[in-house]
Amino acid sequence: ENSWESWWDEEQAHIQTFRGRILGTILSLRFLLFQYGIVYKLKITAHNTSLAIYGFSWIVLLVMVLLFKLFTATPRKSTALPTFVRFLQGLLAIGIIAAIVCLIGFTDFTIADLFASALAFLATGWCILCLAITWKRVVKTLGLWDSVREISRMYDAGMGAVIFAPIVFFSWFPFVSTFQSRILFNQAFSRGLEISLILAGNKANQES
Repeated sequence: ENSWESWWDEEQAHIQTFRGRILGTILSLRFLLFQYGIVYKLKITAHNTSLAIYGFSWIVLLVMVLLFKLFTATPRKSTALPTFVRFLQGLLAIGIIAAIVCLIGFTDFTIADLFASALAFLATGWCILCLAITWKRVVKTLGLWDSVREISRMYDAGMGAVIFAPIVFFSWFPFVSTFQSRILFNQAFSRGLEISLILAGNKANQES
């Protein structure tokens, strides 16, 4: 009951009416504008405004989803098949790295374009997740709900890493703990804490 799955299901429980699904769909489509704006700002597009480029970005996104499914595949029916799948996953990882290096080396694709594309695909992926959660019954009928849950877990894990990374970084420095101790145990804080305890005690006595 305290797992991530149960918390995630509770977070999506508010979408129950048809009107809520329509509003959720409209709000989710705003992330596609983010992708649309970034795609045409890439240096590799050479300021080309053709819609074919936007369509090609969706093909790349589909390939990324298929690669994600291959990387997260963990068959357990036999002992030989998991080894082959891990070998295939290793080859795919090497192939992806080689393809990115070739794009940067032999085309106008730059490292800045790589980070911009990652931001665009993150926003588009979040849009697809929101739409899948909004139309949960349809996604479950298609048998894609497990994939949606795994991708959502990755998004939450990535966001948690971004939030806690500054905390971990500052915890390496000793002056942070000293600064925190001075804030917590200064006279003004202690006086305010004593007053709050007194007020809380008076309220408790009045209620009794």
